[in-house]
Formats: sequence, structure tokens, C-alpha cells
Amino acid sequence: MHLSDPIMNHIKPLVALLAIVNPLGITPFFIAFTEHFSVEQRRRTVLVSAFSAFVVVATSALLGTEILAFFGISVASFQVGGGLLLMLSGFSMLNASPGGVRSVPEEVDEAVSSDSVAVVPLTIPLLTGPAAISTVIIYADKARHFTDLLYLVGYGVVIGLASALCFSAAQPIARVLGRTGINVMTRLMGLILASIAVEMMSDGLLKLFPGLGHG
Repeated sequence: MHLSDPIMNHIKPLVALLAIVNPLGITPFFIAFTEHFSVEQRRRTVLVSAFSAFVVVATSALLGTEILAFFGISVASFQVGGGLLLMLSGFSMLNASPGGVRSVPEEVDEAVSSDSVAVVPLTIPLLTGPAAISTVIIYADKARHFTDLLYLVGYGVVIGLASALCFSAAQPIARVLGRTGINVMTRLMGLILASIAVEMMSDGLLKLFPGLGHG
């Protein structure tokens, strides 16, 4: 029994975002960044990072296409570029790394020293980096009704909640899964992500070069 196309069209963006964000894979970073935090500081970091992830997704869904139009970038070109970013992230995750286009050591060191890890680098770019933002914008462009955009905003809520749950249960998750278990989950998300990236790039290339579809 197959799911109807409308249901799949709503599920695929959520699956893609969960695979890209992969809060479970970011859990070890959360543990490392908040190692010397008090219980209250750690709780605040969880809340701020979860809310920030929602804001990034919601903003990309509601304003992303307008930003592209402002810079004169076609959605087809953005699909190919975004697909490449997803592919890089997927390949990186297949190697059990949390993502290819993330943060540099200098950004991490500065964030830790200034106690701003909740936003940088946990939310941006570890949770919601360029790949996540481009994915939301691409799906937002496919929206036919305002309710479709509201679905994307709702997925931002799901991403925020999933991040909050994983970070809140960081220590138990690390003990139960261990490094090996987290790596397995990261590789599985990477495989899903790479598959979605291929579909996204092929869709963009067909729009840029319609002749490819008649080969």
C-alpha cells in the first residue's frame, strides 16, 4: 500500500530536514560545549538553541524565495547549488561526521569563550547550516498554497522539539548509544540525505536544461 502523493509531498521535506539537522549526531558537541555549564546554563542553552533552530527554518520558509528574487537567483540554480550542499553533507555524514559545511575551529573557540554556544555554533551552523536553509527555501518555492508554507513552519517546530529532546537527554543518549551507535545513526541519515540531494539536483538541472529530459 503506497502513500498518496500529497502525503509524500509533505513528508519528504520533514525527512530531509531531520536528516540534515540530525540533532542526535550533534549531541556529542552539545556535551562538549556545555561540559562546564551549570544545570541552569545547560537548560537555557537547550531552550535557546531549539528556538533558534525554529526561527531559522521559519524565516527561510517565509522569506527565502523573496531573498532569492532580491539577488536575482533562479530557484533552479539554487536547487542545483543546494543539492550539492546536501550531497557534501551526506558524504560527510556517511563518514560519521556531523556535516560538511559547518563551522571552523576559530568560530567554535570564540563561541565557547563567550558562552554563546546556543546560537553559534550549536544552532548555526551545526544544526541549521546552509544545507538546511537551502532545503527549506527550495521546498518553499514549490508551495502552491499558504498552508504549504505553514507546514514548513510547523516542521521548524518539529526540528526545534527534536533538538531540545536530544540535547536534554544528551548524557543518557551518549551512555546508551555510545560513539558507535551515534555514528551508525549519522551514517543512516547521510545515506538518506545523499538520495534526496540527487533528486533535488536532477530536478534543478531539468529546469535549467530541459533538453536533458528528452535524452
